[in-house]
Amino acid sequence: MPNIQSIVLGGGCFWCTEAVFKQLIGVISVVPGYAGGELVDPSYEQVCSGNTGHAEVVKVNFDPEKISLDTLLEVFFSVHDPTTLNRQGHDVGTQYRSIILFDSSQQEKIIKNKINELAQQSVYNDPIVTQVSPLVNFYEAENYHHDYFAKNPEQNYCQLVINPKLKKFKDKWKQLIKN
Repeated sequence: MPNIQSIVLGGGCFWCTEAVFKQLIGVISVVPGYAGGELVDPSYEQVCSGNTGHAEVVKVNFDPEKISLDTLLEVFFSVHDPTTLNRQGHDVGTQYRSIILFDSSQQEKIIKNKINELAQQSVYNDPIVTQVSPLVNFYEAENYHHDYFAKNPEQNYCQLVINPKLKKFKDKWKQLIKN
C-alpha cells in the first residue's frame, strides 16, 4: 500500500482547483471543502458570505512516490495568481484567497522553500501573498460540489473560467497528466 500524503490548497474557486489536480499522475483523490476559518462545519452559503474566515480549498491526497509535494506546488502556483490578495479573477473575497494548509513541519519547509524559490526567480511581478498555515480543520463541501466541472461542463462558469484554466494547465503540464 502506498504512503499517501495530503495537502490542502486554496487557489480561488474550488471547482477550478479540483478540475486541475484530479488530472495529475500520483493524485489519489481531490476533495473540495472549506478550511482556514473559525466556524465549525460551515455551509457553502456561509463561506460565500465571506464572514466565516474559511477559504474554498481542496484536499489533495497523493502518492509521494509518484508525484512530489514540490511538483504539486509548482502546478498550484502556475494555475492561479498567488499575488492577488483575496481575489482570483472575478471571484473576490477572503474565501477565494491563495492559501496552503500543511500538516507537518516537513511540508511547511517545502512550501516556504518553494515560495522563496519563486520569489528569487522573479516568476511574478508582485510579491506572493499566499497564506501558509497549519491545517486545523478541513470541512468537506456539500456533495454537489464534488466533480463539479465533470458534472456541469456546459455551465457558463465552467466554459468561461475553468476550461481556459484547464487548457493552460494541460499545455504546461502534459507530462504529468493521467492517461
